[in-house]
Amino acid sequence: MVRDTERNREPRILVVVPVYNHGATLRQVVEGVLAVHPDVLVVDDGSTDQGLERIADLPVQVRTHRTNQGKGAAVRTAAEAATALGATHIVTIDADGQHDPGDLPRFLDAVRNHPLAVIVGARDFAAANVPRASRFGRRFSNFWLRVQTGRKLLDTQSGFRAYPVALFEHLKFTETRYAFEVEVLVRSAWAGLDLLDVPVRVHYPPAEQRVSHFRAFMDNVRISWLNTRLTLRSMLPWPHRRIIERTQGSAAISVIRPIQSLKILLREAVTPSGLARAAFLGVFLGTLPLVGIHTMAILFTAGYLGQNRVVAVAASQLCMPPLVPALCIEVGHYLRHGSWLTEFTVQTLGHQAPARLWEWVLGSLVLAPILAALVAATTFVAAHLLLPSIRRGPKGSDAS
Repeated sequence: MVRDTERNREPRILVVVPVYNHGATLRQVVEGVLAVHPDVLVVDDGSTDQGLERIADLPVQVRTHRTNQGKGAAVRTAAEAATALGATHIVTIDADGQHDPGDLPRFLDAVRNHPLAVIVGARDFAAANVPRASRFGRRFSNFWLRVQTGRKLLDTQSGFRAYPVALFEHLKFTETRYAFEVEVLVRSAWAGLDLLDVPVRVHYPPAEQRVSHFRAFMDNVRISWLNTRLTLRSMLPWPHRRIIERTQGSAAISVIRPIQSLKILLREAVTPSGLARAAFLGVFLGTLPLVGIHTMAILFTAGYLGQNRVVAVAASQLCMPPLVPALCIEVGHYLRHGSWLTEFTVQTLGHQAPARLWEWVLGSLVLAPILAALVAATTFVAAHLLLPSIRRGPKGSDAS
């Protein structure tokens, strides 16, 4: 668990250059880093081009892998070395010359101002020679991060990053290659760390001069499989492991304990308006006839929109059968025929099921925004009235 004292500790930053057969550009990158920051670590991930010989005279730390293990493994090796060297943070910069070491001061300042955040360099894709695949990959990865965490970053695929070393001590990762850079962002967000952007420049040489170890098929398969697992995990109701220390209790959120639940959520810094938005979403989708997929749809949409998924799912329970579906069918029947459905028989609900389904759809489109607005307004007012007592009272009290 990362304690609040970590926030006030003066950061000690180690700049890390993972390298795999980029000997032609390694010295230029390392010299550029040394011109800005004195503490540099090069992690050679099983290179076979003798690139380390080109920096043998430079004042840098070196760690090596006998065989190529992947960029994720190199970053984790760097984190272990940083711990041994007494560093609190690492900043990774690619060895291929894509990143400008002159942008390092932005990371150093950001780390000092936000020591418990993962900071990612948002590359300026207005530069020349940016591969089309990189543009698509960035949009694709940005989308899934938002679905899985509710967080937004401009460039989730950038390798120019700053990490608190503590996150490697407390979190477990399954990926060792390029997919690691997706996994570490998602698990860090789940653990309570902030994800922040800083703008950086980028240089792509012409395609014929470019050296890349990204394997289009295998690495894309790994990333797709990872995104599938992370998305499914994000939809499960039990909490994620957190490494930012909090003081609130762990009582469950439930519509059968609304006051207690609102107090718990307000102590977690969820605002009344945030609670209302999540409740609106949950009731709106819960009213629609999404038979069998209500919870998945709510979790997916809430994750994408950055709403509180626990609140959204809890609010949707107000729409459980039979009351709300029956109301929707009644409204739909009235819209179709100008009269209410008063006969509930095998004929009307069994043989005429397709008609009832259409009426459910039609009625839900009318009732969903109305019910959602009513629940959202009630949630907002109740949370707003409770907020002063939460601010005055002891944080450990959960009295309803």
